[in-house]
Amino acid sequence: MKSYQKEIVIRKYRDQDRASIRNIACETAFMGKPAEMFIENRDALADFLTAYFTDYEPESCLVSESDGKVIGYLIGAKDEIILKKIFRSKIVMPLLIKSITNGMILKKKNMVLGLSFLSSFLRGDFKEPDFTEEYPAVLHINVLEGFRAMGIGSRLISAYLDYLHKEKIRGVHLATTSGEAGNFFTSQGFHLLYKGTRSYFRHILHRDISVYIYGKLL
Repeated sequence: MKSYQKEIVIRKYRDQDRASIRNIACETAFMGKPAEMFIENRDALADFLTAYFTDYEPESCLVSESDGKVIGYLIGAKDEIILKKIFRSKIVMPLLIKSITNGMILKKKNMVLGLSFLSSFLRGDFKEPDFTEEYPAVLHINVLEGFRAMGIGSRLISAYLDYLHKEKIRGVHLATTSGEAGNFFTSQGFHLLYKGTRSYFRHILHRDISVYIYGKLL
């Protein structure tokens, strides 16, 4: 895939990129900050955030590279219904079993996080409209600090939308907790589909966070 900025290359994902994607996901997991802010197990979090995409649908993933180093990525899925089915059976359940058997679930941060997610779930925070009929595809995008505001995100999204168009996918959606990111996605032709709140980081931030879902028809 040809780059129009000589120093930054946008290309398809390769198997050897897996570790870099997992690292970037963890380095930016807490609203752009490292995962250690809220969890003690990086490997489990990396599986939760990225394993479906790299292990089950790598053809829908892209990376940005500078001087041979992966500095950002876009991981996606063409059908969120398929994603959720595999995610629950092949990723979440094995992670839960492993966390119980190795005692990781009993670590203080992990226990607090688990209880916070349970409380958020019971409050109904995770109830939201289903957008999969019109916007079946999903994407998650991340760029390392120090390489942001360089047009990398725009190029990743453009390449991904081209891919989805060739695959005859009718629409794509994404979720973000950042209002600033929302402005970026709007500039890329996405529009706001839903806004809600989540309480699972209240024990750290002492406030709820907003969640925005954006979509784009292709």
